[in-house]
Amino acid sequence: MKTLQSLLMLALFGHSAQAIAHVTLDQPEAQAGKPYKAVLKVGHGCEGSATTQISVRLPAGFRGAKPVPKAGWRLDLKRAPLATPYESHGKQISDELVEVIWTAQGEDNYLQDAWYDEFSVRGTLPEKTGPLWFKVKQSCVKGEWDWAEIPASGESTQGLKAPAARLILK
Repeated sequence: MKTLQSLLMLALFGHSAQAIAHVTLDQPEAQAGKPYKAVLKVGHGCEGSATTQISVRLPAGFRGAKPVPKAGWRLDLKRAPLATPYESHGKQISDELVEVIWTAQGEDNYLQDAWYDEFSVRGTLPEKTGPLWFKVKQSCVKGEWDWAEIPASGESTQGLKAPAARLILK
């Protein structure tokens, strides 16, 4: 009986540890073509080292993106021209936000390894259903994680060491 209990506990805690070991989305499913607030959850640093910067590479088709600023963190934005411009609110849009970078302004603002925080950006989702991937680079005092791995096929991130944050569009 103790062996069964031990195996169940190992399975439960082993799965939980794997689940919190990544940068993930607060809401992992959303309606295609609708507004969405991507809340990226950061639950740890890099091998015990505090986080100093979070960079989110936005997926193609995530339109009209606007980040949420954070006190104590500088916000930098990177834009890129669109292959196909679109119209929004009567205005022609020819470039789009492609990357959002939050950088801690001093050691007092670092996200310590033992702490949890969220980084958010809102926008409108593409019309196509299926997986959409938010790639997140987490830089720390010592080391970094590039949460950018995407499965070769399908939606499962099982077996990936540093998976991108997956959003399922329905």
